Amino acid sequence: MGMPLWAWIVFYAFVLLMLIVDLKMFGKNGQHEVGVKLALQMTGVWIGVALLFCAGIYGFYPIDAHEKALEFLAGYLIEKSLSMDNLFVFLMLFSFFGIERKYQHEVLFWGIFGALILRSIFIFAGAAMVERFEWVLGLFGLFLLYAGVKMFDHDDGQAGNPTDNFIVRLFKRFFPVTHQMHGEKFFVRTSGVLMATPLFITLLVIETTDVAFAVDSIPAVFSVSRDPFIVLTSNVFAILGLRALYFALAAIAQYFKYLKYGLGIILIFVGIKMLLAMNEYINSLAAFFNLPLHIPHIEIPIWASLTIIFSILIGSMLLSYGIMKQSRKSKKIL
Repeated sequence: MGMPLWAWIVFYAFVLLMLIVDLKMFGKNGQHEVGVKLALQMTGVWIGVALLFCAGIYGFYPIDAHEKALEFLAGYLIEKSLSMDNLFVFLMLFSFFGIERKYQHEVLFWGIFGALILRSIFIFAGAAMVERFEWVLGLFGLFLLYAGVKMFDHDDGQAGNPTDNFIVRLFKRFFPVTHQMHGEKFFVRTSGVLMATPLFITLLVIETTDVAFAVDSIPAVFSVSRDPFIVLTSNVFAILGLRALYFALAAIAQYFKYLKYGLGIILIFVGIKMLLAMNEYINSLAAFFNLPLHIPHIEIPIWASLTIIFSILIGSMLLSYGIMKQSRKSKKIL
């Protein structure tokens, strides 16, 4: 895997420590509503920690430290930007299940904890697959193109009924569920019967939804790095700050209406980048079917990818804010 075993152990120990700190900062036992100010402060802390880790890569990574640091930044930015769209889905889920704001941090904590485990499994499996079958990156590229295009006709208002989730329906077949909230409890015992609460069902939906999100984001990070340590750490650091970012974005969600279009462009860009790097496999496949296809090998530098992704992300945010502001002015005039 490149990095020694002790580095992986230290990293996961650090992640566990940061999760505990995050839990204490948000006051798990206080059942208080997380304010925008605290959420913004914690978001800044998480971004700062990620940048410090990136500096550590630059200073201590055993090979190509400068390149690896840029790969980490690009992977982190991709995952962070895609996660922002995911958070709006979480906002819809909490609204659907009627989860009060003071209990949302509990669901998000365990949701992120579960996501870290699932993402680790996916990334290790993906890295092993890419190492053995490099051509699979071409499939990743095609899928990212498809996912990017789908972003443009995705309607947030047609999310469907979350309780139709296959995992939820399967769970309800074997485990009783109460329709009443019981504070921050995931399970309660009623008349001697252990029952799941709506809070746990919400957690179950968020966990299974994150699996779908990972199908987009993990291949996207592989477009900028094939180093499992870089792919994993950039992914994990982006996820660690999701809870704070959620409460920060929840208050200003209306200003990010057009963010999904920017994310679609980012997915299309990284998909094309991945396909250009796989030109030999694509040309060989075309030759097999007697197709006159000669795609040149174009390697887009990491710094260029980082610049393009950051510009698209900021541009879509500014566009969203500008259109929202103009719309409000028009309403005032009318």
